[in-house]
Amino acid sequence: MTRYFRGVFIVWIALRYGLDELVLSSFRRPWLRTLARVLAFGRRLNAPRGQRLRLALEHLGPIFVKFGQVLSTRRDLLPADIADELARLQDRVPPFDSAIAIATIERAFRRPVDSVFASFERVPVASASIAQVHFATLKDRSGNTREVAVKVLRPGMLPVIEKDLSLMRMMAGWVEGLSADGKRLKPREVVAEFDKYLHDELDLVREAANAAQLRRNMAGLDLVLIPEMLWDFCHPEVIVMERMYGVPISQTERLRQAGVQLPQLARDGVTIFFTQVFRDGFFHADMHPGNIQVSLAPATFGRYISLDFGIIGTLTEHDKEYLAQNFTAFFRRDYKRVAELHIESGWVPPETRVDELEAAVRTVCEPYFDRPLRELSLGMVLMRLFQTSRRFHVEIQPQLVLLQKTLLNIEGLGRELDPELDLWNTAKPFLERWMLEQVGPQKLVDELKAQAPRYAKLLPDLPRLLHAYLAQRPSDHRRDLQELLAEQRRTNKLLQGIIYGGIGFALGLLAMQVLLRVRLF
Repeated sequence: MTRYFRGVFIVWIALRYGLDELVLSSFRRPWLRTLARVLAFGRRLNAPRGQRLRLALEHLGPIFVKFGQVLSTRRDLLPADIADELARLQDRVPPFDSAIAIATIERAFRRPVDSVFASFERVPVASASIAQVHFATLKDRSGNTREVAVKVLRPGMLPVIEKDLSLMRMMAGWVEGLSADGKRLKPREVVAEFDKYLHDELDLVREAANAAQLRRNMAGLDLVLIPEMLWDFCHPEVIVMERMYGVPISQTERLRQAGVQLPQLARDGVTIFFTQVFRDGFFHADMHPGNIQVSLAPATFGRYISLDFGIIGTLTEHDKEYLAQNFTAFFRRDYKRVAELHIESGWVPPETRVDELEAAVRTVCEPYFDRPLRELSLGMVLMRLFQTSRRFHVEIQPQLVLLQKTLLNIEGLGRELDPELDLWNTAKPFLERWMLEQVGPQKLVDELKAQAPRYAKLLPDLPRLLHAYLAQRPSDHRRDLQELLAEQRRTNKLLQGIIYGGIGFALGLLAMQVLLRVRLF
């Protein structure tokens, strides 16, 4: 019954704001336009269509607001008036009462707000679907002060999210049962992934931990700033962090006037994204313009400032290697390798013909190479790849849904900053360098460091293990001998790697010496 009433409420909101008229009037067929006018009769739909859509999403709750945030980054797919209105969802969602925010802070810290902060701005500086942010000045026991940002969770979020997720699960069941592509698309698994990330956002301590991890990961890159979390003032409903000073990345004209090189900023954004994804496997997965600023301070001029770490994507080593090989093969236009990777990973049935899948991928991707972003739409590429995947029964991987969403966000940002950006050529050197690191000498050294404790512990135990083996009954020898041989093979493989790595390193030094001598003479 709860799902039923929620469904009725969604339909009522859609009718109230004339979303049915907005959808039907966009079709070219005259009879659909006539139907839209008939359905709109008697309703006051004087407000602009973009405003009506934004208000409807705000009334429907946080899940729908997040949907609008994603849409707002795709100005290439939306009319300008709708994109401008949806952009307001990024950080200008109507705030909740400041008295409620103060009550939440006092309940979390168990003392009056004036005893925690030297000053606290009652008017929030930003308000989003899950929480809102207030600026404040924190005072410590020594009397020192520090400017901070205080993020407070919206009240009553969990029941609303649970209702929407329950409705989404029901709809996913319908899709899986009624659609021919239902099982391949894995709608239940996708909803489960969305469920997990939304519930993670409701725990602000988890967000603080995400920020701390990203801050450590990005410390040596010098391209992005991430606020420090003040752990003595972090609670599931309230977190206090370092206040950041920057200009929203959507204010491109202001950035340009300040002297920021927007093309370089676009390239840096691509570098940050691919570093987080392929080097760390831990990436900011909510990169809409409301969460990104640019520093104008002299010491950090032109660097990104990342905010809001409620949604973080993670990838396993297998996922990273598979994706990197796919991207690298795409950039090299090695479509046969792309097809082979899909078969090797089990994403397509093993009986799939490599040449047919290769030809299909080539048909989708070849027209988009060597084009700037203003002529390229990753959304269109993904849509065509999706159509191709139907033909070859490709299974959708739910763990990559966040990565696809983030990639679309990155494209939207890049399009705003530098429409001439060549996304392929910008990313290609990074991926090739990353792949070299995965099979080069540094990878060998890292593997040796990781395995050294295991073999250091095993070697002293070998005499005891050998004595125990000899003392066993003959019937037990076969199984133990197999285990011993397997361990010996692993050890031999490691030793071979050390020898080959040493030989490769020595040959590299010898080649360098020869080149130097040639240049000298």
